[in-house]
Amino acid sequence: MALNPAVAAEVREWLHKAAEDIRTAEVSCAAEPPLLDAAAFHCQQVAEKAIKGFLTLHARVFDKTHSIEKVGTLALAVDPTLRAAIDRATPLTGYAWKFRYPGTPSEPSVAEVGDALADGLLYELRALHAVQGTAGPIDDRGLDHHEPEGLRAK
Repeated sequence: MALNPAVAAEVREWLHKAAEDIRTAEVSCAAEPPLLDAAAFHCQQVAEKAIKGFLTLHARVFDKTHSIEKVGTLALAVDPTLRAAIDRATPLTGYAWKFRYPGTPSEPSVAEVGDALADGLLYELRALHAVQGTAGPIDDRGLDHHEPEGLRAK
């Protein structure tokens, strides 16, 4: 499939931002003391941005939303085989706001963040594979150490 260079650039940018969010979540977890609320937020952002990159690749319009369920439904219309990944990522939606404002729980547990980080990373990797299979190599300066072997630009 011949991909419009502008679309390819936008997809790369979504995936680059998702990769940055993974790094930010990891740094937040490693801080002393850990910044668990920030880590949870960035895990949600990974899934959201990876899905939005996938939708951009497939020329699907989406609203400005943090709802993984909403953008996930759009992604499923393109590729129903993403069902398990979308279902696993959907609970991350609450991390977009749950620990970010006064009057909400102060922070997630270490186990919660560990699960969210694993889910976010798994979703990013799945999105990279989906994009790779559709668009050919994505040579993005921002894809970091989470990138599967063979996807990194040479």
